[in-house]
Amino acid sequence: MLHTMSTTVEAASERSAAEVNEEIRALWRRAGGTLTTEQRELYQRLVMEWAAAAPQSDRAA
Repeated sequence: MLHTMSTTVEAASERSAAEVNEEIRALWRRAGGTLTTEQRELYQRLVMEWAAAAPQSDRAA
């Protein structure tokens, strides 16, 4: 299934960890496994957003 993903990072309170995780996965799929500098910056922002949105038990792994 093809999803249109935002290129901006929304506030953590606006999206669930699952939604952010799906955007991270889509970014990697689009990039074919190699991120450009711009994509790497987006990835880092998304990971921070995911960490803020993820329940504590998800972060312990």
